[in-house]
Amino acid sequence: MSIRVLICDDQDLVRDGLQAILSTAPGIEVVGEATDGDEAVRLVEEHSPDVVLMDLKMPGMNGVTATRNITSRFDDVRVLILTTYDAPEWVDDAIKAGAAGYLLKDTPRHRLIEAIKGTVHGRTHVDPGVAGQLFDRITSEPMRHADTTVTADLSDRELDVLRALGRGLTNSEIAARLFLSEGTVRNYVSAVIAKLGVSDRTQAAVIAVRHGIVDAD
Repeated sequence: MSIRVLICDDQDLVRDGLQAILSTAPGIEVVGEATDGDEAVRLVEEHSPDVVLMDLKMPGMNGVTATRNITSRFDDVRVLILTTYDAPEWVDDAIKAGAAGYLLKDTPRHRLIEAIKGTVHGRTHVDPGVAGQLFDRITSEPMRHADTTVTADLSDRELDVLRALGRGLTNSEIAARLFLSEGTVRNYVSAVIAKLGVSDRTQAAVIAVRHGIVDAD
């Protein structure tokens, strides 16, 4: 079954380019194109895509508001930001709105396709430059003591997994470190995400660092 993708961007050239790229990607089907956030929300309801490629700065409803609207109303739809904007306020707002990933428009074609497929399977794809800025900002806010209230419902093993997420480790790296199978790690990551009430591993990692669950380094 093909991954159903909705493109949202106010520039015709960008939408046409993405349509051309994705039309040649096996297993991906573009089901609609939106020129602003309002239209994106309407088309999500109409076409039920798996992934929305969302620009941020658009006339009318911007991408952050549209992302918040979509993620709050449609549990099975994931929003992958694709934008030229890497300013901290845009990144932070998009993540808080529930974005499943954040890419810049200079992302190579093959990485964009990988990100779309990975997003459907619950993986988080963040542009390396954006990720570096994000964690630099978080780790610049030191905390003397860990805030254990946010992890009160986590088991010891789930807490180990959260610490590893906070260090930016992949599932395979966590599995090797904790002597677990990758399947078991995936289950623990899902449990941690659910108990913390976040939408993806990036947001869980942010909580780990911000609340002193993992050291900044």
